[in-house]
Amino acid sequence: MLNKKSKNQKIDTTAAILPISSIASALNIHQRTLRIYDNEGILSPKRTEKNRRNYSLDDLEKAKLILFLTRNLALNLAGVKIILTMLEKNKVKANEYLNYVEKIAKEAGIDTKKQENNIEKTSKRGRKPKAEK
Repeated sequence: MLNKKSKNQKIDTTAAILPISSIASALNIHQRTLRIYDNEGILSPKRTEKNRRNYSLDDLEKAKLILFLTRNLALNLAGVKIILTMLEKNKVKANEYLNYVEKIAKEAGIDTKKQENNIEKTSKRGRKPKAEK
């Protein structure tokens, strides 16, 4: 049976508890992608004593937003950095990032069809054309 104290206990979403492999697996992306985000300064996780990256739940939410911005809205990493800075200045909580940006995208006239076109275009980036048989 739960006691009253554990029932009202809040989860610390800023605690760095998840290794890079867990975050990459949860997002279905390569670990290298997360390292690029770190090098670009848009997703910088805390480091362990052995210099390994450990991500928080807030970092996971931020990564989901970055993927939405790059895939659905076809923004480059410089654009992502600008949006993340604006969200932080407006004091938007990490768990509200995605809903907030989706709402703004709708207000800006970016509908789901436009997003689907962006997803198709960005999914082909960096891939060699298939050779004809």
